Amino acid sequence: MKNGVYGLLKAKFLNNEDAVKNWRFIVFIILLAILMIANTQRFEQKVFKIVELTNKAKELRSEFVDRRSELMKLKMESTVSEKMIEKGIFPSTVPPVKIKVIKEEDKTFLGKLWQ
Repeated sequence: MKNGVYGLLKAKFLNNEDAVKNWRFIVFIILLAILMIANTQRFEQKVFKIVELTNKAKELRSEFVDRRSELMKLKMESTVSEKMIEKGIFPSTVPPVKIKVIKEEDKTFLGKLWQ
């Protein structure tokens, strides 16, 4: 046991004749670690982008609701009549009258002659 720990601390596994296999494995492990770090970083960037876009969508939705309610208020009859009073146009006191148009029947040529 003492020889094993002492040999590990002295890094004898990197100096003996089978060191090429060990170096290959170490380089492989380092490359895997670098790939994991890069993958985690890209994942976190995507999460931050999703959060940013979600917040922006919420802001735009609230702005849309505000604008829609403002438009509904501007379209109300009371608001329109107030704006017209400022310009000197008052609402009518006489209710509207329905106009009926009676279409005359087209008479035939003979019917027009006998008139």
